[in-house]
Amino acid sequence: MRKFLLVLMSISLITINACDDGDIIDVNLDFDGDYEACNGVDGLTLFKIKEDPSESLSAFISGLTINELFEVGDNDTLKIDDRAIQFRYRTYNEASLGNIFCQDIPPNVDITSDEQSDGSKIDILTSVIYDDNDGIASIDEDRNNDGNLENDDTDGDGVPDYKDFDDDGDNVATKDENPDPNGDGNLDDAQDTDGDGTPDYLDNDDDGDGVLTRDEEKGTPKNNNPADDEETIVGGGLDYLNPNVTDVEAVATQYRTHTVSKTFFVRATIKDIDISTINQEVLNFGVLDSGFVPANLKSEELATTFN
Repeated sequence: MRKFLLVLMSISLITINACDDGDIIDVNLDFDGDYEACNGVDGLTLFKIKEDPSESLSAFISGLTINELFEVGDNDTLKIDDRAIQFRYRTYNEASLGNIFCQDIPPNVDITSDEQSDGSKIDILTSVIYDDNDGIASIDEDRNNDGNLENDDTDGDGVPDYKDFDDDGDNVATKDENPDPNGDGNLDDAQDTDGDGTPDYLDNDDDGDGVLTRDEEKGTPKNNNPADDEETIVGGGLDYLNPNVTDVEAVATQYRTHTVSKTFFVRATIKDIDISTINQEVLNFGVLDSGFVPANLKSEELATTFN
């Protein structure tokens, strides 16, 4: 019997070499870097499909659901180590496979070979990246340059700046205060309306008139956004940027809703594969395709403390 030895760890391009009576046989498993997933009755299946030739790799994890992959802890990560799986390598007669997992196999598709490794295990590492969509890279929101983004909260609302779409708490979105006018990533030229040395996106009184920007909202109804109001002095600019307008119709009592985008990376590593065509200790299975992240998990509304 031929015994194939898998010698490359990357799943994106794997060459399997075997020796039989002096012959060298090369089999390329050229799978995409991302894997897909679906819930079954008894567990979760992670899989990859290739159509030329028609092959699939899959890992069945009993008792696990896809939603559990995104239950990150306080450190925004989730680790699953040495979880037992059933690993399968299949080949098919049909080039156009579609989604053949977690559903009945179409009648036009025949499985030409089906090998299973019952002693395999999987490691899963889930991490999440937050984006407040304020036009500033998270690394540039480390105000005290200590390498910890969690302790930089300019407005003291309980949301660190790298997750806060309104860093200074003036109810004008940071991205609307021109933190990087020319878009070169250098914030040294950020808009500073009153010239006090504090850029508008970090200044709670942008025009320096002694009235907080968030309290310079005019008109009805009030929506906690001074940037969409009409000018009190025609041609004078919006009131919160006009030092000649200091009257206050109503003092703000709350912040605008804070929503942050979340990008999940679910990396899988399969270990101890032992079948006739693959014998490998560690296999990088890739990252879960982002299309399989539930839509309701891709953003989060954050609680704020008004002060």
